[in-house]
Amino acid sequence: MEKEKERGNPVRVEIEELIEAGDLRSLLYKAGELHGHLCGHLAYGVKAGYIAMRELGLKSKGMEEVIAIIETNNCFSDGIQMVTGCSFGNNALIYRDFGKTAVTVAKRDGTAIRLCLNPEFEDSRKDVYPEAYKLFDKIVTKREKPTPEEHERLMQLFSELSIAELEESADEIFITKRLEIVVPEYAPIFDSVRCSICGENVMKSRAVAEKGEYFCLPCYNQGYFLMDGSGISFEEEKFLHGADIRGGANEDEK
Repeated sequence: MEKEKERGNPVRVEIEELIEAGDLRSLLYKAGELHGHLCGHLAYGVKAGYIAMRELGLKSKGMEEVIAIIETNNCFSDGIQMVTGCSFGNNALIYRDFGKTAVTVAKRDGTAIRLCLNPEFEDSRKDVYPEAYKLFDKIVTKREKPTPEEHERLMQLFSELSIAELEESADEIFITKRLEIVVPEYAPIFDSVRCSICGENVMKSRAVAEKGEYFCLPCYNQGYFLMDGSGISFEEEKFLHGADIRGGANEDEK
């Protein structure tokens, strides 16, 4: 309890102690709780987050005093979120849709460090773990139905290689740069307004205003930005291909 008081953030005590102890394996298991499984890129995210937090002398309270700018939405990002404490929900995680396995972690004064997965290192992994990559190609890339044994074997190999990768030299894994950046302002707090059609509250900055009324994007059938496994795109079609987002059918479908 005394340690919790000293640190001022009881919910992050375990993570902070693991960072201080250099216990990357336990940090990886914590990240696995969020990610759902262990894998190489999750391990790289854990290691990158650990290096950044140690190098910058940071502790996170989830109040935007630490900012992480990620350039990918792959497994790497979950390792970053768990170790740095930066997430979309606390507005400390910024996503740039560059498609690069890289992150920049910064203090509020702009002092930052960027770690990018070294392409030569990444390309070499297929030769180091041929069985894992062969199963990955079949089950994940090609979406071919695996046998239960194949799926279990892939999870086992992923777990083993993720732990092994933590032991690789940071100089081999990452291209690292010290930076000074312009940190975004603290996230603004927007008022909510009531949609005139569905009656649900919507952030005012996301609502469509017309003739003194407000409408949410799905009710107004307005285009919107979508982030999924492919990255960020602009969706112009109706939500859920014409289905009402709350589960009912639109009038023209009855």
